[in-house]
Amino acid sequence: MAHRLLPFTLLATLAAVSACGGGERAEQTGTGEAVLAGNGYTSDQLEQALLTGAPGYQRQGDPDSGEYGTLKAFQDLAQLRRQVTVDRPRCQVGGGGLVGNVEPDVPAALATFTRRDGQTVTETLMGMSDADAEKQVNARVPAGCLTFRTKVGSQWSEHRVAESPRGAIGEGSRTVGVTTLSGGAHTRSWYVVFKARHYVATISVFGANATRQEAERLARQSLAQARQILP
Repeated sequence: MAHRLLPFTLLATLAAVSACGGGERAEQTGTGEAVLAGNGYTSDQLEQALLTGAPGYQRQGDPDSGEYGTLKAFQDLAQLRRQVTVDRPRCQVGGGGLVGNVEPDVPAALATFTRRDGQTVTETLMGMSDADAEKQVNARVPAGCLTFRTKVGSQWSEHRVAESPRGAIGEGSRTVGVTTLSGGAHTRSWYVVFKARHYVATISVFGANATRQEAERLARQSLAQARQILP
């Protein structure tokens, strides 16, 4: 299903993933569902482990699941990357900067939620080996990329990044906030990436009043929900 994500919401959500490859590869089962080789989870299992609700928010449509590269939100990201100009090349999304790469056949599931004031929450679960998950949690924003500018069409936006030390959500977490000024509008995006057994989760909160506390609260809810479902 198509998820109506604001462009920078999507970028900030996927900023949780660093540019690293390798590790266990996903395979196709006879039913076409994505499954991580070894002891990982299928995309169907990850979808079942998504939050079904969050206080104050309404879920937007049905969750999306399957191979990472087939999800509409991530296909939109690939298209957006081609439209974005970054003033600092090393901070280019998808090029080792804020947003990295995930193997297209990784099992994944995604859900979005909105609040009456327009604030958006995105939850993504991705099947991943423990070694690769550790790399994601240990990833850091490259030096010189804590402030940068992007342009889509003729509109320039300014971004300021705040990155916290490693946290203790799940088996390890990281939290990053991005403040964006675009066309006079001031917005914030906070995301948390945490790892658990055989998967990585990202939670993003986007809106004028988004806070780190809200993102980390939802991340803990995501972890509690997944622990009830995933074996």
